[in-house]
Amino acid sequence: GTRTAYYRRLDTMFAHSDEHGEFMRQQAAEAKRRALRELPDLLEKAERNLQKNGYQVEWAEDAAQANQLVLDIARRHHVRTVTKSKSMLTEELGTNHAMEKAGLHVVETDLGEYIIQLAGETPSHIVGPVMHKTKSEIRDVFVRELDMAPTDNAEEMVAFARRMLREDFLSADMGISGGNFLIAETGSIGLVMNEGNGRMCTSLPRVHIAIIGIEKIVDTVEDYITLTQVLPSSSTGQKMTVYTNILNGPSHDGEADGPEHAYVILVDNGRSDIYATKYAEVLSCIRCGACQNACPVYRTMGGHAYGWVYGGPIGAVLTPLFVGLENATPLPHASSLCGSCKQVCPVDIDLPRMLLDLRWDLVREGESKAGWDAAMKMWAIGMTSPTRFALGGKAARAGQAIMGDYMPGVLGNWSKHRDFPEFAPKPFRQLWGERVPTLNPGPPRSPASRGKLPIKREGLS
Repeated sequence: GTRTAYYRRLDTMFAHSDEHGEFMRQQAAEAKRRALRELPDLLEKAERNLQKNGYQVEWAEDAAQANQLVLDIARRHHVRTVTKSKSMLTEELGTNHAMEKAGLHVVETDLGEYIIQLAGETPSHIVGPVMHKTKSEIRDVFVRELDMAPTDNAEEMVAFARRMLREDFLSADMGISGGNFLIAETGSIGLVMNEGNGRMCTSLPRVHIAIIGIEKIVDTVEDYITLTQVLPSSSTGQKMTVYTNILNGPSHDGEADGPEHAYVILVDNGRSDIYATKYAEVLSCIRCGACQNACPVYRTMGGHAYGWVYGGPIGAVLTPLFVGLENATPLPHASSLCGSCKQVCPVDIDLPRMLLDLRWDLVREGESKAGWDAAMKMWAIGMTSPTRFALGGKAARAGQAIMGDYMPGVLGNWSKHRDFPEFAPKPFRQLWGERVPTLNPGPPRSPASRGKLPIKREGLS
């Protein structure tokens, strides 16, 4: 399916990453780290240069203030219809709901977001919001919501959606976009995308609003160029997105197109609180989705299991920081700590370290589940004895054979909706012994029974 092909493409790309790719990764990481170090100064610099370009700059402390600013602008310009390009920040803020509640007609124009909006769902992936749906499910949404003639041809479905969206583009009073990057040096907004909807939303309506998180700041155009080289390769396996844009305000005298009025809303919504903690590095995230693609937990559970806007390893860190650790206690544990997320991150964020720190915070604040300490002690008893570990594996395999698809307790919540992974019939140790019998070390023995280790101890203390 689509998801399998997407993951296969990315796996191939990661496998063939080279020294140049690592060099660009470190350049991108330094660009974001430098921007975070200078964040207050760069935000002031960006505001001055945005205003020079004709943008009206507003500041929003939280979601309520950001959405109120959007509604105030819409009323000021007598807006009725709004087109939106893809924005995870507006998902975070609940901007669509606020506008619809105020009576505005809002249309998502990214194809994936358009499908999700019609289905009444939320995105399951930062880059591919409709990744959890099959082609037939998308067809059913179009038939039900748009009265499309039934077809299983993907090209025909895309063409149908294009015709529907074209009418909205031409009639919209206001366009809303996010911003992948905010360039302080020039007061410009950097937008990258693979569909032309972003340009339609930012140039056709008479009013444009860019809603941007304060962490999206970069210092120079050179930094922007560096980041636009690592973002698409980490996100979709492309060398470059189809559209790479730098927006510089409303239309000026003598220009044939562009909005008459352009606004930038700079959003905090908890970011400055994170900036003051040991988790500040997470604000370097450029929302590429690479950590989601690489994470074995995300690839098994999907994005909706994380319970909020952001899924995968980045969501397991961001969500507790945004909504409160007490409201997201399971998420720091939704990781195998394999390190794949850090390995593929284009700006080298140490997500495994942050997940561990959040787990420590849970324990210190007394938010860990009842019985957690007892469970960890039992786990330690099994893991520190090869004999007990082997017996535990045999018991698990035997228990699964008897219970079948039924699982007791919290495991039952999993097995109601999907197959519980089967335990391997043979442990790796046994398979290794069968394949290489001359290297078979025999039955497990405790460290005390092995005698002296065959190493020299000179120089050891």
